[in-house]
This record gives sequence, C-alpha cells and structure tokens, in this order.
Amino acid sequence: MSESNLKHLERIKENIDKSNELSEKEKSNSMKHIEEWYAEDRAWGTFLNELAEISPKIKTILADLGLI
Repeated sequence: MSESNLKHLERIKENIDKSNELSEKEKSNSMKHIEEWYAEDRAWGTFLNELAEISPKIKTILADLGLI
C-alpha cells in the first residue's frame, strides 16, 4: 500500500471513530471492513512481489500492466 493510501486510510478510520452520526455497530463494521481490505491489499502486494521474483520477464509483464 502506498504511503498516501495509508494516510488516507488512517484519516478515514479516525473520522469514522469520531463520528457522532454512526452507531457503535456501524463504526465497528466499518473498521472491520477497512482492516480486511488492508490485509487483502498487503497480501496482494506480497503476491505480486513474490511473482515478480520468479523471472525478470514476469516483472516486466506486471510493470506493463501497471501492477508494480
């Protein structure tokens, strides 16, 4: 996850937590989804990095696709 995306994510979490308009259940569900997305994003990044290590050709393909 890029540094800017991580900052946006933290800002979203902070604002959800501070919200007076959301119930505790809504806050909890939102945080759960954010954490799941973050974990999936990290896993995707790990997958791409490991795939790119197999061959420079695969790394080129992933770069051409804008994935790395």
